[in-house]
Amino acid sequence: MVLMQRYKNYVTRLQKLAKFACQFNNMDSKSCKNKSCVTPVGRYAPSPTGRMHLGNLFSALLSWLSVRSRNGRWVLRIEDLDPQRSKEEYAKLIEDDLHWLGLDWDEGGLSDRGPHGPYRQSLRGDIYRIYLDKIRATGYSYPCTCTRADIIATQAPHQSDGRIIYGGHCRPTSLPSFLPEHPTARHSTRLYVPDEEILFTDTVYGNQRVNLTHECGDFILQRADGAWAYQLAVVVDDALMGINEVVRGSDLLLSAAQQTYLYRLLGLTPPAYAHVPLICNSDGVRLSKRDRSLSMDELRKRHTPQEITGILAHLSGILPSPAPCTPHELITEFAWNKIPPKKEIPIDQTSI
Repeated sequence: MVLMQRYKNYVTRLQKLAKFACQFNNMDSKSCKNKSCVTPVGRYAPSPTGRMHLGNLFSALLSWLSVRSRNGRWVLRIEDLDPQRSKEEYAKLIEDDLHWLGLDWDEGGLSDRGPHGPYRQSLRGDIYRIYLDKIRATGYSYPCTCTRADIIATQAPHQSDGRIIYGGHCRPTSLPSFLPEHPTARHSTRLYVPDEEILFTDTVYGNQRVNLTHECGDFILQRADGAWAYQLAVVVDDALMGINEVVRGSDLLLSAAQQTYLYRLLGLTPPAYAHVPLICNSDGVRLSKRDRSLSMDELRKRHTPQEITGILAHLSGILPSPAPCTPHELITEFAWNKIPPKKEIPIDQTSI
C-alpha cells in the first residue's frame, strides 16, 4: 500500500507539472473549443525486416485515409531498432511500395524530410537515453539480470500468444529506488508497473481496461545488449514528432496500455489509438513477411495499385465490393464506423 501511494503521489505531481506546461506551450488552444480544431497527425512506422505484405498495407492505408479525410499530416518513420534484422534495402522497398500504391507522406522517410528528424530509430539513441534518464530519476525503473529463459522457466506462457509475465524477481523491495545500475553485470532496465487498471479508449474497439501487472508485469525499456525497447522508443518518438493518432494492428492493443502508462509517467499526452483487424490467411494465421504469396513483390506482379487498393477498401468495409480505385478516391468514403470491430479478417489467399 505504501508503494502504491508513493507512485500515485508521484504521478499526481507529474500531471500538475504537465498541465502547467501546457498553459505556456499551447497558448493558442484557448481559442479552440474542442479537439476538432487540432490538426490530425498520423504516422506509419514499419520495421524494415522484410518485404511488406497485404496486412501491412491495410494498416498503412487506413492510417493515411484517417488523416487525409481531415486534412491532416502523415509521417513515415522507420523503426529499425533491431540491428540484426533491419536492412536499408527493405526500407527503400517500403518507400517504393507506398509510392506505388499512392500513399504519400508529409515528413520523414529515409530522406529525413521535416523538422523532427532523424526519422530512423537507429539514429535516435541519444534522444532515448535522455528520456530513460528522466524515468530513472523517478526511482521506478531498475536493473534486471533475468534472461528470457530465466523468466520462461518460472511460469507457463500467458494466453495463446506465448506472452509471459515478468514476476518481479529483480524488482527492489522498496520503490522508489535510487540504487545505482550494476557496473559490471549484464542487465536490462525494467519499469515498475502498478497493480491498477490503465484506461484508454480505442477508436475501433471502444473502452479498454488493462492491468499491466496481470498482463505483462514490469516491462523492459532497454535490453541487456543495449538495444532500445519498442515501448520507450515509440512513446518518445510519437510525442516529439507531434503524433496525435496511432493506427496499427489489433495485436498491439496491449502495447497501447503500456504506452499510455509511459506517457503518464513522463507527463506527456498520449495520442488517440485506433487498432484495426489483422489480415489472416484461410487457416486463421496472421500474415507475416514469410507469406510470399501476399508479399508486395508477388502482389505487384499480379495486380495494379488500383486493384490492391480496392481489395483493401473492401476488406475494411469502406467499399461494398473490391472495385479498383485510388487512395485519393477513398478519402470521401472513409469513416471509422465502417471498420469492423473484430480482431481478425480472414482471406482466401488463392483468390487474391
